[in-house]
Amino acid sequence: MKAPPIRRSTSTALATARRAWRLLYSDSRRCIALADQALERSLAHGDQAAEGWARLVRGLHLIWYSTPLEAAGELAEADRCFDATQDRAGHLLAEVGIARCLWREGKYRESLARALPLRAEGLAVLKHDELGLLLNVIAGCYASLGQSEQAFAYMFQALNESRPARGNGFEVVLYCNLAHELIQLGDYHQALSYVEEGIARYARLDNPRLLSVLLINRVICLTNLERAADALGDVERLLALPTDASGRGSTNPNFETMAIAALRAGNTALGAELIERASQDRTGIKLPDERITLVVATAEVMAARDLLPQAAALLAQAQPAVLNTAAEGLSLRVRCLFHQAMADTHERLGHAAQSLASLRLWQALHVERAQLASRARYQAASLQTELRRLQQNLDEIEARRRSTERAKAELEAINQQLSQKIDEVEALQAELRQQATRDFLTGLFNRRHLNDVLPQMLALAQREQQPLAVAIIDLDHFKSVNDRHGHVAGDKLLAAFGALLIAHGRRSDIAFRFGGEEFCLLMPRTDAAAAQRKVEALLSAWRDEVFQFDTGTLRSNTFSAGVADSLAELAAMEQLLKIADDRLLEAKRGGRNQVLAADLRADTVEA
Repeated sequence: MKAPPIRRSTSTALATARRAWRLLYSDSRRCIALADQALERSLAHGDQAAEGWARLVRGLHLIWYSTPLEAAGELAEADRCFDATQDRAGHLLAEVGIARCLWREGKYRESLARALPLRAEGLAVLKHDELGLLLNVIAGCYASLGQSEQAFAYMFQALNESRPARGNGFEVVLYCNLAHELIQLGDYHQALSYVEEGIARYARLDNPRLLSVLLINRVICLTNLERAADALGDVERLLALPTDASGRGSTNPNFETMAIAALRAGNTALGAELIERASQDRTGIKLPDERITLVVATAEVMAARDLLPQAAALLAQAQPAVLNTAAEGLSLRVRCLFHQAMADTHERLGHAAQSLASLRLWQALHVERAQLASRARYQAASLQTELRRLQQNLDEIEARRRSTERAKAELEAINQQLSQKIDEVEALQAELRQQATRDFLTGLFNRRHLNDVLPQMLALAQREQQPLAVAIIDLDHFKSVNDRHGHVAGDKLLAAFGALLIAHGRRSDIAFRFGGEEFCLLMPRTDAAAAQRKVEALLSAWRDEVFQFDTGTLRSNTFSAGVADSLAELAAMEQLLKIADDRLLEAKRGGRNQVLAADLRADTVEA
């Protein structure tokens, strides 16, 4: 590999173009003005180095504010200039921009095929936010192809590479994109923290398009955290941004996403207006996620107007596209959104079988999202560590290259080692995918996952001064079921109870198999009294279940439960679980078939 030529600011036009590059994310208006100025000067003086950088900035700017075709044309002209001046860094960045244009057209595999081969040379040639740009585009391709663990790893590495160049706004883009990928994985709490960090850092920038993407991500987070009303302020800010190059640009303004937030906040009129605007919008290229989100939003406004048959028909029309697992660009998040809408619509129509079928699809996708999230954490940590170590090796080789002729062979060797090590990291991650956070039998989360999420949920509840209820449930006389009907029947009973917990839970509730015949249920924003009523309703539903086995019929099943909440008990994680477990033991000693909460003692229910 040839050593990259040293870039020198040999002209005023080139210096202006490089200033425009540094403002690409922090001040979009000033950036394009400087790029236009640099291009005019470079053409007047035949300065191809300056022309290349001016066109590069213009092309990357047009990706946000124009069509992919126009942006790609400008980037191709930039690449021509870089070839003439042998500017390898400029060439790599122009190629990255063209790959991004392919992504904007929905050509995700073509985009990845163009960007991924640039990685090895990029590590040697590009620095800081330049390298971050390359890694971020690769991450976006993997994200659109549903390979979240790869996307997550490259985004974290891109963020790490950009940090030495803080102040130019690129790290805000990466915080935004990291939040977007966490949204796809269903980790809305962590995603919201990244969005908030991005918005805080945006305060010193002037890039309305970037602000609009940050706000859309926050709208999605708040809506999925059942805080849609809190998202309406962001919806108003988004609608106030102009849609031309001084504001959101020509790409899709996400009216459909804002519509869902408005509808779930109870503002049907605003939701309907946003859906109408989304249907009429012709700016940009609507990607699969955006098309299906618009279908769901339209169905929700129909349902709000008691047009349930029409809503069901609309969803049914879109269902083949959602069920097509070979289709690219449709995320797990939007698939989950669609199946939840189908389940809710059929439930309101009284179509129990169709509702259950959609709910099962939704549940399977949630399990897949949880597994993706688990793999992503390991992938991010391993790949970041490995790339950092190898980058240090590259820097050492580059320093030796200046003083010895043998450096060229060593540099090629270290590049080959980089590719090999990355392959080893990817192979290692494939093995780590076997680690799961789900209980195979019931489909619920396991005790290990409870230990991961309960401290976070408890900290959030205490910070927001909202109660978090914990219920520990133990199936009564389970050993006698195994003794009389066999362990296969016992397994079926456990699986059925897991399904009952899922069916009766809110979206924010999380159910776990605690161990054996014992279960745990976390209920955010719920005090002990409300949780007790909810678990008693669950007990009533469980008693109504009837099971047929070869050895006989099993009915009138019961359980005992203990309930505690974080506000009433002011407890840490271990204390909260112990208090709930103590209530459970009291329920057992008191004759079973009952739910006890705090200092209350529920009346025993006749079996």
